[in-house]
Amino acid sequence: MTTSTRGAQAPAVLVLEDGRTFRGRAYGAVGETFGEAVFSTGMTGYQETLTDPSYDRQIVVATAPQIGNTGWNDEDDESSRIWVSGYVVRDPARIPSNWRATRSLDDELVAQGVVGISGIDTRALTRHLRERGSMRAGVFSGEALAPEAELLARVQAQPHMKGASLYEEVATKETYVVPAIGDKKFTVAAIDLGIKGMTPHRMAERGIEVHVLPATATVEDVYAVNPDGVFFSNGPGDPATADGPVALMTAVLERRTPLFGICFGNQILGRALGFGTYKLKYGHRGINQPVQDRTTGKVEVTAHNHGFAVDAPLDKVSETPFGRAEVSHVCLNDDVVEGLHLLDQPGFSVQYHPEAAAGPHDAAYLFDRFVTLMEAERA
Repeated sequence: MTTSTRGAQAPAVLVLEDGRTFRGRAYGAVGETFGEAVFSTGMTGYQETLTDPSYDRQIVVATAPQIGNTGWNDEDDESSRIWVSGYVVRDPARIPSNWRATRSLDDELVAQGVVGISGIDTRALTRHLRERGSMRAGVFSGEALAPEAELLARVQAQPHMKGASLYEEVATKETYVVPAIGDKKFTVAAIDLGIKGMTPHRMAERGIEVHVLPATATVEDVYAVNPDGVFFSNGPGDPATADGPVALMTAVLERRTPLFGICFGNQILGRALGFGTYKLKYGHRGINQPVQDRTTGKVEVTAHNHGFAVDAPLDKVSETPFGRAEVSHVCLNDDVVEGLHLLDQPGFSVQYHPEAAAGPHDAAYLFDRFVTLMEAERA
């Protein structure tokens, strides 16, 4: 990515790898950026979306027509920086209006060198991505502008998301501890594959002291903290590349330690159980995805950010190296596997984000379910 400072109303162009282009105005930093073009259907929560490490190397298209109304603050970041490689909006708010805002979204994009584009028909772009699938793209403005054939060639020279190993790129390099709020009841080792800040906070609210470990943590590192449970986080990239986390997950399963995984962690559990993974056509991204918990029959509105899924049978219990496992949650839009449940030892996972930052709180009970597993194991 190359960037320069803001260029008010400077012309910009979004180029997709299949040759379709959208012309608009520069938004945020001016320059060029590349990534996988994906769309997110959330009506709000753009700050949490932009700072979610799972969006690493993705150009995010906001389907909500106006973005930036509530500005930017210093409390709602989900990590230390913006991770999206580019941002695409239709109608950026001219003036932010929120008592918590300290600056505009545009200001923050400029400060962090994030190249964006505004003023394009994001409805047409979203329909195109739904029909053709997520694809490589580039956003160009300022001195990066060139003939479309040249820009297209630069886009097509970029790597695909399938086969991309990104989780180490976004994970912490050093272990850190999030203390329990109130009385400490449990200790959890959380493997950071791209964790969001609200996730250990949700566990801390339940009396859990969370030791957040790097993605490269060994089984010795995990058990050095004497955990009551092990958590595998969300993260970016292709789970087929994550052999290290799969090996660690396998070691945790062999020790029968209570286990909880979300998003990328769900895919890692799927691989450890012997299931395959595959790339979705355009993925699930946003805070309004309907999922059914098959153990209760309840339908939850949930927060998602994933472009890959687990290939596990929906209609039967599967035999795995670690006993029986079943699909516990399913997306009601397309029947994608949204959760796995171990029947013969304490472990489960979901394909979405129960920490709800941003998003609905329908799935918060999953942290309580994790606590119940640890309580049962201790008893």
